[in-house]
Amino acid sequence: MKILLIVLSMLIIYSISAQTETQGATKFKQLYQELPTPSNYRNAAGAPGHEYWQQKADYDMKIEIDDENQQIKGEESITYYNNSPDELNYLWVQLDQNVRSKNSDSYKISTDNVRNKMGYKEIKSRWHNDFDGGFKIEEVTNKKGKKLNYTIVKTMMRIELDEVLKPNENLTFNINWWYNINDGGNYGGRSGYEYFPEEDNYMYHIAQFYPRMCAYNETDGWQNKQFLGRGEFTLSFGDFTVEITVPADHTVGATGVLQNTKEVLSKEQLKRLEESKTSENPVMIINEAEAKEIESKKLKEKKTWVFKAENVRDFGFCSSRKFLWDAQGVAFGERTVMAMSYYPKEGNPLWEKYSTRAIVHTLKVYSRYTFDYPYPTAISTHANFTGMEYPMISFNFGRPRPDGSYSERLKYRMIGVIIHEVGHNYFPMIVNSDERQWTWMDEGLNTFLQYLTECEWERDFPHRRGPAQNIVEYMKGDKKNIVPIMSNSESLLQFGNNAYGKPATALNILRETVMGRELFDYAFKEYANRWKFKHPSPADFFRTMEDASGIDLDWFWRGWFYTTEHVDISIDKVKWFRLNSYDPQNEKMIQKKWDQKNHDAISDIRNNKEKAVKETVMEKYPELKDKYNNRDKYRVTEKEIKEGETFLNKLSDEEKKLIGDKYNYYEVHFSNIGGLVMPIIIEMKYSDGTSEILKLPAEIWKMQTDKISKVFVSKKDLIEIVLDPFLETADTDRNNNYYPAKKEPTKFEMFKRDYKY
Repeated sequence: MKILLIVLSMLIIYSISAQTETQGATKFKQLYQELPTPSNYRNAAGAPGHEYWQQKADYDMKIEIDDENQQIKGEESITYYNNSPDELNYLWVQLDQNVRSKNSDSYKISTDNVRNKMGYKEIKSRWHNDFDGGFKIEEVTNKKGKKLNYTIVKTMMRIELDEVLKPNENLTFNINWWYNINDGGNYGGRSGYEYFPEEDNYMYHIAQFYPRMCAYNETDGWQNKQFLGRGEFTLSFGDFTVEITVPADHTVGATGVLQNTKEVLSKEQLKRLEESKTSENPVMIINEAEAKEIESKKLKEKKTWVFKAENVRDFGFCSSRKFLWDAQGVAFGERTVMAMSYYPKEGNPLWEKYSTRAIVHTLKVYSRYTFDYPYPTAISTHANFTGMEYPMISFNFGRPRPDGSYSERLKYRMIGVIIHEVGHNYFPMIVNSDERQWTWMDEGLNTFLQYLTECEWERDFPHRRGPAQNIVEYMKGDKKNIVPIMSNSESLLQFGNNAYGKPATALNILRETVMGRELFDYAFKEYANRWKFKHPSPADFFRTMEDASGIDLDWFWRGWFYTTEHVDISIDKVKWFRLNSYDPQNEKMIQKKWDQKNHDAISDIRNNKEKAVKETVMEKYPELKDKYNNRDKYRVTEKEIKEGETFLNKLSDEEKKLIGDKYNYYEVHFSNIGGLVMPIIIEMKYSDGTSEILKLPAEIWKMQTDKISKVFVSKKDLIEIVLDPFLETADTDRNNNYYPAKKEPTKFEMFKRDYKY
């Protein structure tokens, strides 16, 4: 009986302990269970350990484009270096083009439905797609030409070795293959061709076009997640020599440096290319008149372009007789990086005006936040069906109307996508994360830097992602349609918001609100430099940002990356003794300042008003700027003035004395409705027209995560409190962010109000 009582007592004590554990203990709990244990390969500071290793794969390829049948064939020799401490009995190779084979799982797992109205292309691509895609593997042989056994498993191929590949050894094997190139112009895809029936010409943007080594590391072994179309690629670094045979009148742009310039370029083109290296503006290597002349004829002869690239994880290229080509050199110390654009006449005037300038700008800004761009070239090529990135080359959309006109939306989207895709050279082409598993590590970090780069392109750039207020609608959405950032790429719901928008916003909030620019920028640059030309994991990023800044951010990673909670902090009540001034002129002035602050993100305020960005591209080149019109909507009516005076006249002398120069104690009560703990930023507005910003760290929630109160002391008379005045925390409900309470107009109410005027 005594033993039973002891056991019951222990159970009661445990139950009470579990129930009384504060939510703060969970939300501010360290990420020990979520992150892998540090090792000699990856240490606790987030840096490569003293025994860190990574594999290497070199490629020697001969590629040919069949322009008559839209096929590509290749002979490749792969030399694989086993730098791991493990013996390997077999090798795994990615066959990404098999995602387009007729029996691909990507077709089988896609869910769809029939709508009342559907276009021909959509019906054909969904249910009548007879395209015979996928690799046709002709043979796999060892260095001596002996056939090797292999097994194709959907989008992967296992190669059985004659002998075990031991640590610190390498081997060479060969693969011959071909496949039908997909019609990207009509049916999309990351690569493919676009057909121009007017002159019977093709434009090719080719990627994932060769069998590629799967990644092998100490965290996952062989990367064995099938390619289903969304999760991108995990690859090892290596050196490439690629010979590309195409029709003799084609121009080719590719990863790496062109080796046989004198054989494939004219003397005039070589001269212009040399001039472009030191030019302050893009130089036309092939202008529009020349491109029109070239595309009007179709040569039957062939020509081979040879490219070499060192220490890259992939290879892509473009080829067409339609290309205009411009270039501009970008100086990095004693090195000159060539920024170049390839595009058809259909891309003008937009592409000739903006593309290469956007590349140059991207390289300069990204390098400032990470490391100097290390590769010799950076290319933007016009593939109107996609936006996609590869080392030194990116495929970007943005085509004007047939008459050459274009909307502002198209222009900014094109500039944005070029910044984004060129920026991917840094993440994940150099800081080489696992895209198949963690999409946010490249898309999110890159989108964040894209936002910073857009801020320096033009003030008031129409950012899609980055500012905290832009993610609000997603964050407050139905949680059934939201998953944590830390989810596999194939399991993401609302892919763009989850992989791009939310992590980019989280980083911007870290920079502007939680850490401050100086600490954040130092830590972010440390991460980029620690892991350039290496393979980081999420833990490496989390740990480095804390290690280099000296700030414990586990609560932030947990809330933003491991949960689907949102920010909704409410001002519940304020115990104070001040009233609204009811001076309409003053209130209109406050309203105007308030509206301006609500429209200016914290980054814009610091970049523009505080001149953190000294000069944007559009200020340097005013001829590029478009015109905008703004309407002043603020005015004070006689009725408003009389109503204010009438109210003040009703006050007694004693009531008027409440506005006095005394210490006032304002006890403000907050609720955390959304669950995601965040710093509290409030603007205290006073009757003399002044205001002050008060910031409380997120740790104020560490004991109670649902409700807290805080006392603020001031001699000034408080007329208003605004929570999150600069829209920097992604608070999802602004209606509970004011004291006295104010209801923000909905879009519909704003429409009705505007309509009356």
